Amino acid sequence: MSGHSKWSSVKHKKAARDAKRGKLFTKLIKEITIAARLGGKDPNANPRLRAAVAAAKAQSMPSENIERAIKRGAGELTGEQLEQATYEGYGPGGVAIIVEVLTDNRNRIVAELRHIFSRYGGNLGETGCVSWMFKRKGLITIDKSATTEDKLLEIALEAGAEDVTLEGDVFTVVTAPENYAQVRKAIEEAGIKIIEGEIALSPETSVRVSRHDAEQALKLIEELEDHDDVQNVVANIDIDEAELAQLTAV
Repeated sequence: MSGHSKWSSVKHKKAARDAKRGKLFTKLIKEITIAARLGGKDPNANPRLRAAVAAAKAQSMPSENIERAIKRGAGELTGEQLEQATYEGYGPGGVAIIVEVLTDNRNRIVAELRHIFSRYGGNLGETGCVSWMFKRKGLITIDKSATTEDKLLEIALEAGAEDVTLEGDVFTVVTAPENYAQVRKAIEEAGIKIIEGEIALSPETSVRVSRHDAEQALKLIEELEDHDDVQNVVANIDIDEAELAQLTAV
């Protein structure tokens, strides 16, 4: 099974436990703001902004919040000046981890990330130390109960998807970034409910961890995700389904 599917399964199970964390809107607003700044305020001409707005709407974010974030990114409203940065490192068991941040202070975020990595037996590495293990892809996650594999394969591949995989109880539809919007639209028009969709880094291969390493790796990823400046964490982690269910139990 491919690495991106294993990571999607881990994220899906973690989401059930993490759903009540209160920082999601802040992260979504930051992503909308930076997407509008980098690619313009028209979602139809800016795939990253389109994906960010779709993610915000999926979480029932009010339209006025979305519009305000877009205007701030486009320079029509004042607000904090954020920089995009990506950091790489290793977690317990040799798990490769990439952390994408939006921050107003690079020196501070580096020190804080290094502390978090070391607390759980990992280490923050140099630029390029693990990024070669990942590629940017469009990823669409669908609950297994929402459709059949044959139906999803037919719809997704016809719309331009690269692959459809099943790991545990979730399907992952994989696309090239430029085909993400059209594939997502085709799936939605077929009446299939999407759990999550994004254009993000995805692992090409995975590293199996268990017991203490698995527990510590999940704690490391959770603390990284919980940091105010962190927008996204991706890891090439693979954990046995039964063990993962235990570790992510509410």
